[in-house]
Amino acid sequence: MKVLNKLKTISLLIFLISFLYLTSCHSDGRKEKTSTAISGKIIIFHAGSLTVPFKQIAAAFRAKYPEVDILAEPAGSIACARKITDLNRPCDIIASSDYKVIEKMLIPEYTSWHIPFVTNEMVIAYSERSAFSEMINKSNWPDILLRKDVKTGRSDPNSDPCGYRSVIVMKLAEKYYDIPEFASNLQGKDRQYIRPKEVDLLALLELGETDYIFIYRSVAEQHDLRYLSLPEDINLRDQAHAANYQTATVEIAGKTPTDRIVMKGEPMIYSITLLNDAPNEKAAMAFMEFLLNQDQGMEIMESNGQSSVIPARSKYYEYIPENLRGFVLQ
Repeated sequence: MKVLNKLKTISLLIFLISFLYLTSCHSDGRKEKTSTAISGKIIIFHAGSLTVPFKQIAAAFRAKYPEVDILAEPAGSIACARKITDLNRPCDIIASSDYKVIEKMLIPEYTSWHIPFVTNEMVIAYSERSAFSEMINKSNWPDILLRKDVKTGRSDPNSDPCGYRSVIVMKLAEKYYDIPEFASNLQGKDRQYIRPKEVDLLALLELGETDYIFIYRSVAEQHDLRYLSLPEDINLRDQAHAANYQTATVEIAGKTPTDRIVMKGEPMIYSITLLNDAPNEKAAMAFMEFLLNQDQGMEIMESNGQSSVIPARSKYYEYIPENLRGFVLQ
């Protein structure tokens, strides 16, 4: 009897050990499946001014989803859109420094919605060796930039929202400072220092090829540049001055060689969307949720000088995926 009981005890122990082992293996399998559920490549075309924060967000996202490979391509926002419309490049997500680029160039053929997420403002950046850097201020900068011995850089309005916003600032400044033909005179000057996107101007300033550049405040701060803040009446930041901003317009190249698009001055709003034919929709959607979460991606955006507008109002609310509607207001 004692031998029989001993055998039963041994059998029970063997059963329990086997059960625990199988349970552990099954549990590990579930964990592995969960960690790799979001995987593959995510292709993101984004504004050049988002380069620094998006690198940080991508690193944080990959720490959570290590099986994901994020392929981010910075360019002027219009150039980003044309990669899709003209070159038929595969893309999951496009993040534009101007929501109007998505509305005018991608809706409704390539996407049916977008979500505004951050804002910015225009400034004039310079270095310690820039001509007249010791005396430039909010009152005299138009006169200094018009001087023949001062070189000013800006980005291309046909490729980059920062480019047409620079021209809009010039036009608003012409009225604000009451300087006839200021905008046309400054546009006609230093055209050799026009570049495809705003971050391309950084090297010109660093090398001393230019004295001043029109650029976003966030980019200036991210690269520790000196910069001149502009009056609220012309810096394209303040909603209270929206009506005044709209008095300045710029024509840029449209979808065809003969097409022209009119861009009005507005307070800056960056926006993001997921393309209809996104190659990796599941992973891209997870990235969007991570980016727009106030404690994740948006915290990184704010630390880089770009203020959140989440939750933002959207006229495309009904088209926005259910799991992203918490980031917008109807």
